[in-house]
Amino acid sequence: MTNFEPPADALVFPSTSSGSSPLSTFYVEGELVLKFISNLKTVFLGEISGMHVSNDPVTRVGFLRRTVECKESRIGKQPIEVPPVVTIALEGQNLKVKGPLGELSRTYPREVKLEREESGRLKVSKVMDTRRANQMHGLFRTLTDNMVVGVSKGFEKRLQLVGVGYRATVEGRDLVLNLGFSHPVRMTIPDGLQVKVEDNTRIAVSGYDKCSIGEFAASVRKWRPPEPYKGKGVKYADEIVRRKEGKAGKKK
Repeated sequence: MTNFEPPADALVFPSTSSGSSPLSTFYVEGELVLKFISNLKTVFLGEISGMHVSNDPVTRVGFLRRTVECKESRIGKQPIEVPPVVTIALEGQNLKVKGPLGELSRTYPREVKLEREESGRLKVSKVMDTRRANQMHGLFRTLTDNMVVGVSKGFEKRLQLVGVGYRATVEGRDLVLNLGFSHPVRMTIPDGLQVKVEDNTRIAVSGYDKCSIGEFAASVRKWRPPEPYKGKGVKYADEIVRRKEGKAGKKK
């Protein structure tokens, strides 16, 4: 067998202060395998064919660098379709989206990069391979898609009031709720949102900014969350309230 010297770009670790190490090294297609020598008998960890072996004791242990291609987010790597009615302005890490319903802007972190392809579609990619970059990849792809869909089609979230005497009305730019308190609850409708009330118990919040719609709808629901026994309160239209059984009557 011929001796094999590790390549120059191998990462090398120094041996202990006792001098030479009782280890021999094997380099097999970029992998490191150790061979232990004890009482002139050799013990192999596995058997691999086609390896280069060094039988002499060595004073260093090393391994070869290997390029690893990490997996991307299944959501983050999907391109974003841009309708013809939407105008995109991309300057570095700043994005402005303008459509028939409104205009939105967002600044992207340094972990991700936004590019526009020749076909007009937007693509979000990672700049570095870190845990935070993996988290930001799929998140900002979704936020970008929400911006494009919001200024072109818009979003809507519906709530429902359940309970005797519970009702809602719109007075100018205020939403007035009667939820069983000693006084009505008056909430100012944010700019860019439209609120409609149907049958005094169904509320529809619409607009082009999905984040603002969700925040306002959550603030309305927070005044009287649905309770699990009778289901009374303010709930989302598609929300399923898990009910609990009340106290059973005394058995005779």
